[in-house]
Amino acid sequence: MAKPNYSFAKRQRDLAKEQKKEEKLQRKKAAADEEAGALNPEAEGDVAADETETPKDPAE
Repeated sequence: MAKPNYSFAKRQRDLAKEQKKEEKLQRKKAAADEEAGALNPEAEGDVAADETETPKDPAE
């Protein structure tokens, strides 16, 4: 009978914990961004204005 590989199982648990932690961090960040956007709707408009700015003509 084969011996259980405890170090592999521990590594898998650690990776699962780390992944869960990252997902939770992303959810919190998304919620904070959404809340900040709801509190300050003018900020979103400023960002959109920056993105639509036309680039300068390199020929000039």
